[in-house]
Amino acid sequence: MQETSTIPSTTRVPRNRGRIVGPKPPLKPKHIWALRTRLQLANRTRDLALFNLAVDSKLRVCDLFRLRVSDVHLGDAVRLRATVCQQKTGRPVPFEITEPTREALADWLTSRSLRAGDWLFPSRSRRSQHLTTRHYGRLVDQWVALIGLDPAAYGTHSLRRTKVALVYKRTGNIRACQLLLGHTKLESTVRYLGIEVDDALILSEQTEI
Repeated sequence: MQETSTIPSTTRVPRNRGRIVGPKPPLKPKHIWALRTRLQLANRTRDLALFNLAVDSKLRVCDLFRLRVSDVHLGDAVRLRATVCQQKTGRPVPFEITEPTREALADWLTSRSLRAGDWLFPSRSRRSQHLTTRHYGRLVDQWVALIGLDPAAYGTHSLRRTKVALVYKRTGNIRACQLLLGHTKLESTVRYLGIEVDDALILSEQTEI
């Protein structure tokens, strides 16, 4: 009887195995305040500044970590507004810096004595480099776990979506959301926010003529 040899196949394990695939939901206002409180109590100065700025700026991770101190700080104070040229589209996108974020950034800059040309969030292990996307992902996992949320259900885009999702919910102004996200096409904003036909009908029903 002829023997047949079998060659073991190597099965590649997906990077997202065990994680929820698809758009990650934004954080709710109660989550924002709970997380700010936990980070403040833990004296995590950098994390608080990073978290607040991520929510305010609505920037992609690649743009968030390319920020220099001079992008958000002028003279002896943190700016009220800033504008960043997006790496993906090359187009400028403005964002506001709210008071809680300005306070957190001021504390962070004071604690590290960072100069105007320094990365706003420098790496602690790689000299002259900024934080990495992978490190940020781990931080987001830690943050949401702090307030009892499932890290698998949220991601870095949850923070990018958070504020603009509230803007859309309160105003229904998709064009404003497009400008805040820096999208070149309105269709991209519709997909990004997960706007469905039912959402449009609800807005239409609330508009009286």
